[in-house]
Amino acid sequence: MNEYFLLPLASLPFPNIDPVLIRIGPLAVHWYGVGYIVGILFAWWYAKRLAANPKLWPDGILPMKPEDLDDFIIWAAIGVVLGGRTGYVLFYDLPRYIAHPLDIFAVWQGGMSFHGGLLGVILAMTLFSIKRGIRTWSLFDVVAAGVPVGLGLVRIANFINSELWGRPTDVPWAIEFPNGGPFTRHPSQLYEALLEGLVLFLVLRFLTHSRLKLKTPRFVGGAFICGYGLSRIAVEFFREPDQQLGYLLGTNWLTMGMILSSPMVLAGIWAMTTAKPVPQSRPQAT
Repeated sequence: MNEYFLLPLASLPFPNIDPVLIRIGPLAVHWYGVGYIVGILFAWWYAKRLAANPKLWPDGILPMKPEDLDDFIIWAAIGVVLGGRTGYVLFYDLPRYIAHPLDIFAVWQGGMSFHGGLLGVILAMTLFSIKRGIRTWSLFDVVAAGVPVGLGLVRIANFINSELWGRPTDVPWAIEFPNGGPFTRHPSQLYEALLEGLVLFLVLRFLTHSRLKLKTPRFVGGAFICGYGLSRIAVEFFREPDQQLGYLLGTNWLTMGMILSSPMVLAGIWAMTTAKPVPQSRPQAT
């Protein structure tokens, strides 16, 4: 069977959930925005729990004060929004924004890049840690450990919005998206929610609590970067490439998501393989 002429009967029904969660007069609260907000708040709450647990840190010495993370949440939110938007403009649709520069500020029309958001948060963490005298990699580790939850929520919101859907397929769980043409497609948003969200969170949880890798600065952060990169590359084989870009370098498989994620895998491997435990302090002689 030609996969581009799949019968709708072979697909699962699209749930048709309203992308708007709540309407209050002219104000509309979208699932997508809620995903970002809940994700940032969870990462903040989870980072505070990690940073306050002496069992996870060398000699039981906490790496930062709780109020440090209270203040950092504003820096993180700014880094995510500015970095995510800038990354989308530069990596995914630059010609359009050169032609219509005012559209850059129309964030309500969508268009955020994870890779840009990551760079924005890394910059925010670096500047904040220097300002507060915190070990930069330890801040990165505790923040990264909770980020997958937000990633999973945003991918579910992408599914609700019927956007970033997958390539045509005839697998039994294929879905015919309302704006995806007359094809049954991979629900690639849900694949990403599973891998980048649930699986990656559980892996990092294992590293922080079972392997006590917060005692080895940059290992958890490296695992997050590498894990996300591998997950994203894997899902890109099932995800429809952005229409304005298509497949790259004359192939029918290489996408911008793969290109941007490959350095993440290498950087994550470097971070994990070069990470060293913080030396234990020796008890003073009596």
